[in-house]
Amino acid sequence: MTNSAQSGIVFSSAMDSVLTELYQKSGAEKFGISQREFNVILEEIGRKYLATNTSEANARELYLSLRTEELALARACACGNENAWETFLIRYREKLYDIALHIAREASAARELADSLYADLYGTITRDGKRASKLASYTGRGSLEGWLRTVLAQEHVNRYRRQKRFVSLDEESEDGTQFAASDPEPVCVVDSRVENATDEALAGLPSEERFILASYYLDGRTLAEIARMLRVHESTISRKLEKLAKALRRQILSGLRRRGMTHRQAEEALEVDVRDLQVDIRQRLAQDSNSPSFPGKKVQARASDGPG
Repeated sequence: MTNSAQSGIVFSSAMDSVLTELYQKSGAEKFGISQREFNVILEEIGRKYLATNTSEANARELYLSLRTEELALARACACGNENAWETFLIRYREKLYDIALHIAREASAARELADSLYADLYGTITRDGKRASKLASYTGRGSLEGWLRTVLAQEHVNRYRRQKRFVSLDEESEDGTQFAASDPEPVCVVDSRVENATDEALAGLPSEERFILASYYLDGRTLAEIARMLRVHESTISRKLEKLAKALRRQILSGLRRRGMTHRQAEEALEVDVRDLQVDIRQRLAQDSNSPSFPGKKVQARASDGPG
């Protein structure tokens, strides 16, 4: 029996076999990652996404949903494994450029944007004696390509902000630039079908489920806090959140396909950052959710109250 003291999960021998299967499936061994090191990575992910003292069934469900091959590749790159980095470049070099071109809209700017990310991904800087690679933050919950798309979009915004700080108004005026109004920061363009499908899915949620989602994802409440407000066990909220997230994803995917997207296009569209959506997520989730309840149990709380 494996005991993870840090995550509070006690794994049975059956779970050990699952972890072994995931390790073998991931191909981590060819990148120099041992079974023990891979288990540590999974425990780290578990601490981030699982409630304290969660059930083994919840942990198993989470781990089986991970993209372990992409996770192993990313973490091996973060550790500086050259074989992993070569594999990464073969698989993602052109994809990075295509994503950058979609964001920057111009070939030379796209190439510069993509190239600027390589140092951060490879980890040429060290902090506290450890390589500082962005790939170390990839958890395998979504596709690595989708994660890279998000990182590139953020880097594009960061570069724009830095440029705006470095170029003074006088310098731009000397170049003949006309200033009719302050320059808005670029936003990530999101397909309106994603916004419509998301809005449709959220609109169909019961008030109790809206409250749970708003409390956890928008207000930053912990599972324990939500459970106390609803007078149920923490594990109940954990299971409900997991089911809600999966159900919402299925509904949004279905909505996107009804709006003309292929399954692959819909999957890629859902890699968008919720903050880029033009849907007022908080308002939609807060509607009719000021008095959430489980059968026979009432509480007085509002999703907009914030943590506490």
